[in-house]
Amino acid sequence: MKIRLQHIIFGFLVLFFLLGSQNSHAQDKERKVLQLTGIVLNADSTDAVPGVNIYVPKKGRGTTSGRYGYFSMPVLEGDSVVFSFIGLKRQTFKVPENTDSDISLIVTMQMDEIALSEIEIMPFPTEEEFKRQVLAMNYEAPMAIDSRGNLSPETLLRYAEQMPASGNENWRYFQQGRVMQIQDRYGPRPFTLLDPFAWSRFIQSIKRGDLKSRD
Repeated sequence: MKIRLQHIIFGFLVLFFLLGSQNSHAQDKERKVLQLTGIVLNADSTDAVPGVNIYVPKKGRGTTSGRYGYFSMPVLEGDSVVFSFIGLKRQTFKVPENTDSDISLIVTMQMDEIALSEIEIMPFPTEEEFKRQVLAMNYEAPMAIDSRGNLSPETLLRYAEQMPASGNENWRYFQQGRVMQIQDRYGPRPFTLLDPFAWSRFIQSIKRGDLKSRD
């Protein structure tokens, strides 16, 4: 008798679930299907926001905005469409009912500012240990600082000589090398002694006194 009662309760639960599912599908069929399209922009409405998650919760329908912020997806009347993206505030759009045409949107996503608590990082266990480590440091060449707190020209020159080439300098040397290779392959290199512009710049430098020896 007890086993039969459990079977009856289980049958009622299955029947209730099937009826609820059929009612849900029937309600979805009664609602009109619309095409929701639009574009997602940032807070200033100047740049598109790609990769925004656009979906209807608990329905398994959704999409993401493309490279230029454009999106398109089918929705039903009365659906709540959610727009979410990391670092931006989540937004929800309610699809109006009794709509005769498709819907186009321009969604503006606002920044979601999160204030984190302050974290103090101490590489040394105590302040006394930090002072002891600083006083124990050895400098190979102490920096010369003038009265205004600036480094002396000698110190800056020494640092400049030891500093490696920057990205712009490496790129400029690379381009110069390519130009020289092209000139060697397709023609002779220019001879500056026969260049009138080079002679003009040389004469102007003499008049300015650029070649005078400086004591």
